[in-house]
Amino acid sequence: MPRHKGDHDARRRDVSAAVWRVLAAHGFGGLTLRAVATEMGATTGLLTHYFPSKKDLVAHALTLLDERRAGRPDRPAPDGLGALRAMLLDILPSTPRAAADNRIWVGSWDAALADPDLAAGHAARYAGSRERIRQHVRTAQSLGELPPADPDDVAAAVQSFALGLIVQALFAPDEFPPERQTRLLDGYLATLAGDR
Repeated sequence: MPRHKGDHDARRRDVSAAVWRVLAAHGFGGLTLRAVATEMGATTGLLTHYFPSKKDLVAHALTLLDERRAGRPDRPAPDGLGALRAMLLDILPSTPRAAADNRIWVGSWDAALADPDLAAGHAARYAGSRERIRQHVRTAQSLGELPPADPDDVAAAVQSFALGLIVQALFAPDEFPPERQTRLLDGYLATLAGDR
């Protein structure tokens, strides 16, 4: 009896859920075809039907992370600096889910640095993030909330600040609880605004 597309899609969802559970428990270093197959209670042969190699599995895991992030509801915010603040608050590891997502993301850097295709995907994701930041910066500048400056440079600096804060909060969560993350972000944005 031939397989139906619904069966294939359901099995792929099962595989995706198992990939996520392995990532959450073991990070990218523990993401192997065998680990995912074991998590599913299946054989590696079944898994390779969907993902022929570990590289395919890692690429799928990154797609899942993108989908999880895109599926989060946006924090309501006004335009300009308020929207920029809301965007940054949404990516900081200030909730258990955001911390888990960020641990997985940071854990993916090693694999991406070793693989040109994964590196290109990461570069594209960071470029997209900078573009969203740049749009908020331009709006904030047009509203007089931020001083005139090259929006590309401001966006790169904002992204660098956020990534640095994420890494510190992941490695020292007791030193960087959610309240401190928010306070540091607000202080950084106030500095950017020149305390206008």
